[in-house]
Amino acid sequence: MDKKTKEILENTYLRIAGVVQESIVDGPGIRYTIFTQGCPFHCDGCHNPQAQALGGGMEVKLLVLYQEIVQNPLITGVTFSGGEPFIQTRPLIALAKILKKAGYDLWSYSGYTYDKLVNDSMRKALLECLDVVVDGPFVKKLHSLDLDYRGSSNQRIIDVQKSLAQGQVVLKEGFV
Repeated sequence: MDKKTKEILENTYLRIAGVVQESIVDGPGIRYTIFTQGCPFHCDGCHNPQAQALGGGMEVKLLVLYQEIVQNPLITGVTFSGGEPFIQTRPLIALAKILKKAGYDLWSYSGYTYDKLVNDSMRKALLECLDVVVDGPFVKKLHSLDLDYRGSSNQRIIDVQKSLAQGQVVLKEGFV
């Protein structure tokens, strides 16, 4: 790891509710899932209500997260969940760029729709680092256990890079 990368990882903090070191439910493969702290949506039936309070959780150095990820050879991807990852764009952009350079597949969940994300400069900057975003708030009346990697049918599994290139939402192929 070069000096600049190490400095970024040592001096940048992320407020998290917790992590799952080996997840198979937050995207394909074995993933490291980071549950960011803080969410403005407060969806009825939220899967992670403990992650809603903006001041809750704990601050952790990106270096701690990075080391846990790279030490596990089974990890092929990293997922940002929440809470709402897109309210902590700066530290997640820093982490995402480093993880992408290291070859990890990056997914994020967001209660914001793709249109809201792509039309906000800071949120778009994080979006540009991702492979996939699962967008939209959880809607309890649209909940289904038959959906891949999402809780309600209004949420979309979006191929971010193709969507950015084409200027419109392109769904990731192969998911129900």
